[in-house]
Amino acid sequence: MLAQLKRLGSETIVYGTSTIIGRFLNFLLVPLYTNVLRPDQYGIITYVYSIMAFVNVIYSFGMESAYFKYSSTREIGTGRENFTTPFTSLFASSLFFSWAIAGLASPVAGAMNLPPEYQRIVYYMAAILAFDALAIIPFASLRMEHKARQFATLKFVNIFINVVMNIVLLVTLHMGIEGIFISGLTASVVTFLLLLPTVYRHLGGRFNPDLFRSLLKFGLPAIPAGLSATAVQVIDRPILRALTNDATVGIYQANYRLGIFMMLIVSVYDYAWRPFYFSTAKDPNAKEVFARALTYLVLLMTGVFLVLTFFIGDLVKVSFFGRHIISPAYWSGLNIVPIVLLGYLFLGVYTNLSAGIYIEKKTHYLPLITFLSALVNVAANYLLIPPMG
Repeated sequence: MLAQLKRLGSETIVYGTSTIIGRFLNFLLVPLYTNVLRPDQYGIITYVYSIMAFVNVIYSFGMESAYFKYSSTREIGTGRENFTTPFTSLFASSLFFSWAIAGLASPVAGAMNLPPEYQRIVYYMAAILAFDALAIIPFASLRMEHKARQFATLKFVNIFINVVMNIVLLVTLHMGIEGIFISGLTASVVTFLLLLPTVYRHLGGRFNPDLFRSLLKFGLPAIPAGLSATAVQVIDRPILRALTNDATVGIYQANYRLGIFMMLIVSVYDYAWRPFYFSTAKDPNAKEVFARALTYLVLLMTGVFLVLTFFIGDLVKVSFFGRHIISPAYWSGLNIVPIVLLGYLFLGVYTNLSAGIYIEKKTHYLPLITFLSALVNVAANYLLIPPMG
């Protein structure tokens, strides 16, 4: 058990170091956005990316988890077929979906209630979604091969390019909201290009129809669960926008991002946890290993929650070169930070416990579990936002 936990810890450190550095760089966009953009502009960006989060689930149609399952067990097909089949299916579907979105840009912008001057955002959305989908299987392959350093480096490059482009396009070229989406697209394209050696190394096996059907059978039930899980995380933004305005969404998002410290713990753990529990599931002491991992995770997250809850008000008031972590115009939303932190704590527990559902191939329970969570979230938002804001 010690050796297994050591391997999990080693990979977590690699993922964690790069993720912490990368997310910190990405977090620097918060003071940039809050000092350059008006709250209503930040609200539009937040809203669009929340919609993209839902569409992303459709683009992936559960292929990442399905790839982890069948690539690790090799129940059907060869190693190359286990890469080629999900990759080519995502390639075809993502191109079709993005072509459809771009072709219907005007109706899509209207349905999203975007101001006419921001209709071009839809084209950037379509392109970003396509390139992100194309990167799913290559990134999953690196994780399955325990190439944590290469995976982490590419993720860091993606974030670094995005941050640098944001600074250049917003501060130097004053491109506003459009510059933010151009930055995201540039980062996605470069990342996929850097993944091409991984694609070339694994691509070549035939498209296996039997494997494809098994991938769909395993992955498709995860789509409703994925949509529900996304709803739990971001449905509050569209609802808040519908009930209030873009400026309120911008203030909410700026303060929500202060939960980055807890979110980092969950993200880092999840990167190492998924491939780890699949490869460890058949070990005789698997249950004990999983329980011990959960104990350590909860202890860490509880400590972070307490520290930030008591001191977040003081932290945001610290001045750096005359600027704050978030502009004073956004401080009215600081009261949501402890709630956000607590939500991430429970997300970490869910991440650990969900291993059993995937290992036992009981993914058909996921839609019900996450749908009920999403339903509660939606209902709570509609009930609580009007009186509480």
